Parts: sequence; structure tokens; C-alpha cells
Amino acid sequence: MIAARARGLAGSGLAEDDVVIRTATGDDLDGVLAVGHRTWPVTFEPIAGPEYVAMGLAKWWTADAVTPSIRVGRTLVAVDGDEVVGVATYGLQDDELVNWKLYVLPTHHHRGIGTKLLDAVVDRARELGHDRVVLSHLEGNDDAASFYARRGFVETHRESGGSVLPDSIWMAKDLTGPADASGRGVREEDQ
Repeated sequence: MIAARARGLAGSGLAEDDVVIRTATGDDLDGVLAVGHRTWPVTFEPIAGPEYVAMGLAKWWTADAVTPSIRVGRTLVAVDGDEVVGVATYGLQDDELVNWKLYVLPTHHHRGIGTKLLDAVVDRARELGHDRVVLSHLEGNDDAASFYARRGFVETHRESGGSVLPDSIWMAKDLTGPADASGRGVREEDQ
């Protein structure tokens, strides 16, 4: 089981909290869905519009869509007290480990929770023998682009969103090189 603690300051900056990162169970289903339904509108309406948000929630954030990844242990949650405040879901596509979802409630941003969730996915990829992790974000989601780049992900290619939607920008993190103390890969030129 993955278990890690993210320590940081609460939104007011006055209190310290403990957030546990662990593999989701069936009991977390409602919390996982709540994260999707609370993060998608604020994240994607400005980028892709309300129709995209409605489509995404109906396609990827229902009990039927989320339960299979929970059952096979491929959904991780960040839990603050008894509330699920973040979610990461990963799976395999073309023999590569793909981080499909990484969302943290806006009220819990800037506490290191997203980093802890992503680190847990990277750790899982290493445990499973994968030499890289891939993921995507929509063009225009500059916060995601910056977040992933700071954690060693580099753009590999783009998929067209057509005439209506932004492109999907695919990124990858190589896990074959040496890691520094944070577990991040160290580039040869930085050694």
C-alpha cells in the first residue's frame, strides 16, 4: 500500500495539516467523485467551455467510470482528516504507464499534495518496472504545464483537439536515469 504524508500550511497559513496519500478503496468513491466535480469546472471551463466540462464529468467522473480503477488499485487519494482532497489515477496504454488524472481541490492547492500524488504514481511505475510515465494536459492549462515541467516531465507530442477543443499536450518523465534525493531524475548535463 502506498502511504505518504504531505505536510504544509493550511489556506490561512496559520495551521499545519497532515494529508495521507494512499490507494483508494470502495469507501472513497464518493470522495473521488466529489474531487472531480469540484475541480473540473474551475479548471476546464476557462480553457474548453462548459460543454467540455459537462461531457468530461459524464464520461470520466461517474461511479461506473471510476469504480474499475479503484477495484484494481490504480486510484490514489489524498485524504485530509476524513475528506478526500486529491486524486490520481493511472493505467496502462501501449505498455506505458499513463497518469490519467491528477486533481487536488482548489482549497488544498500549494500544500505539496499534487506533488505527493504524482510522486506516488512515479513510485508505482518504478515498482512495476516501467521506464517512464506519460500524461497529458489541455493546451491553455498553463498551471498543469508548469507543474509537470517542474517535476521533470517534457513535452513529447500533441494531439489535435479539432476545431472546437484545445490540443492535448503529451508529456513524459524518463525513469531510467539516476535520481536525486527527491526521487526526480537527474539529467546527465546536471551531474
